Amino acid sequence: MKLIIAMIQPHKLPDVKKELYDAEVYKMTVTNALGCGQQKGYTETYRGVIHEVNLVKKIRLDIAVNEDFVNPTIDAIIKGSKTGKIGDGKIFVMDLPECIRIRTGERGGKAIG
Repeated sequence: MKLIIAMIQPHKLPDVKKELYDAEVYKMTVTNALGCGQQKGYTETYRGVIHEVNLVKKIRLDIAVNEDFVNPTIDAIIKGSKTGKIGDGKIFVMDLPECIRIRTGERGGKAIG
């Protein structure tokens, strides 16, 4: 089992969800996030005052998958979020030692579904 964490641009979420659904990955957690990377933020002018915005809006996707869904999930995220420009995001893949479905008490791969 793996936990896939993806940081993507907010406007790419519908495209990523469509690609994930096409790859038969339906279960995910979506969270609004702030962060900075190579983009280093941007400047805004509001009422004549320049504001430096260091943290840009991102979407965080947490997806727990069984081993046979790892590569299709990664490929779907890349296909849906890639623009070829700085700020497309990152994907982190981590081992998931245990998963438990609260409702039934199922453990492991069966709990992920």
